[in-house]
Amino acid sequence: MPLEAKGFAAQDRRLLMLFRGWRKAGLAAQNCCRFAVHGQRVKVRDEATGYIGQEVVLQCIFNPGTNSSINISQVTWVKSVTGKKISIAVFHPVYGESYPWEGKKGRFSFQAPSLKDASLVIRPLKMGDEGTYICEFATYPNGNEEAETKLVLLAEPRNSAQAILVTANDTETTVATCISADGRPPPQITWQSNLSGNFSTSQINNTDGTVTVTSQYNIVPSSQANGQSVICVITHKTSKEPYRIPITLSIQYPPEVTIEGYDDNWYISRTQADLKCIAKGNPPPTNFHWSSTNGPLPRTVEVINNLLVVKIVDNLVNTTFICQVTNAVGTSSSQLNILVRERALMQQQSNTGVIAGGVIGGILVLLLLGALVFIILKRRESNAKSFYTPKTRIFDNSATTKDFAYHEDLELDKSFKTSDTGLQQQQQQLAHAHQEEEKYQAFLEEEEERCNEVGPMLQLRPQSPRYSPYIDDDMESQNDGSMISKTAVYV
Repeated sequence: MPLEAKGFAAQDRRLLMLFRGWRKAGLAAQNCCRFAVHGQRVKVRDEATGYIGQEVVLQCIFNPGTNSSINISQVTWVKSVTGKKISIAVFHPVYGESYPWEGKKGRFSFQAPSLKDASLVIRPLKMGDEGTYICEFATYPNGNEEAETKLVLLAEPRNSAQAILVTANDTETTVATCISADGRPPPQITWQSNLSGNFSTSQINNTDGTVTVTSQYNIVPSSQANGQSVICVITHKTSKEPYRIPITLSIQYPPEVTIEGYDDNWYISRTQADLKCIAKGNPPPTNFHWSSTNGPLPRTVEVINNLLVVKIVDNLVNTTFICQVTNAVGTSSSQLNILVRERALMQQQSNTGVIAGGVIGGILVLLLLGALVFIILKRRESNAKSFYTPKTRIFDNSATTKDFAYHEDLELDKSFKTSDTGLQQQQQQLAHAHQEEEKYQAFLEEEEERCNEVGPMLQLRPQSPRYSPYIDDDMESQNDGSMISKTAVYV
């Protein structure tokens, strides 16, 4: 071949290679665009979870939609490890299944091998299985279409909590601890309490990929915090609800002592006078000791553990008693001063109350009697001014009258009764009233007889000073101001 021909042939080969490179780049760009448009046809879950030692299914389904012209030639699962893709499982309709990573079907397998359902089963799960998996479908004419899912491995933690026995002091101390061990992902621990405490948390990464989290609850321990409850709350992805562990705090403290039973009414010769020594402590008190500031206890006193029994009260009991209590932490004491009286305080108060009650009752009775007498006098005065009888007749204002005092018997006079002097006065008043009534009735009868003697003519009758005058029904007023009887006969 001539030299020129060889040169042109070489140039053509270079042009052909360049063209082929451009064509591959164009196809790659085309496939990229097709994946961007059609990638949603590969359906996977964004995240799958599984427990170590159990199995998990990574779902992957191809949905062509309305495009029935797409042909699938192969399905492949790959795992992304530090930026590289490692083939895990391959399914070909002609060559069947293959598992390049482990060399054979074992922990990895297709759930139902087909060109449209490439779901992958992994069992049993190991810690190294966690990561990102990519499901690829080789299609024509679109090329590869894929989607990725993230596998998260879970390990259910072992949870425990306990109180820490401490002694009351003024320094912040750990009083409870809560542990969530061998969990994946790391558990979260919080505390619930009415106490003014705080907590600290630490974690340890185990060699198998799990994590152990430890939390400590801290307070300034005191006797008031002993027996109080705090709650350790553990939150983890393996449980829908938080895991709660209640803890009862145990704080040791020396006895807190009080003495009860003294009622401030211990008097000479009194019996059944007891004192009781009350002590709280953790651990519970084990020893009670009674004494007094005057030295040995009086002979009339008997000690029964925490109880001091006074058989009979005398002047020797007029002292200060001391109760000393001991437990494993320490010793505490309390004292009470006793005052012995000559007589019972309750009797003195009772006599004073009786006297005061009698005085008050007498005052009330006098006030009531005075009020009743005042009402009676006012009623009589009112009746004396306004009472009249229809038997009175007058002719003019110049008529002369006889002075008769008459008082009708009032209901209040009849029912009013009292004692001693008041009753005698009432009886005298009633007798006087009856005498006046009899005199007045005799006067009326005498006047009636006198008027009957003169016949049917103008009758002038004297009026009682306690009745106001009025015009009888048979009197008629004249134009000149005089009064004329309708029935009287004038001569």
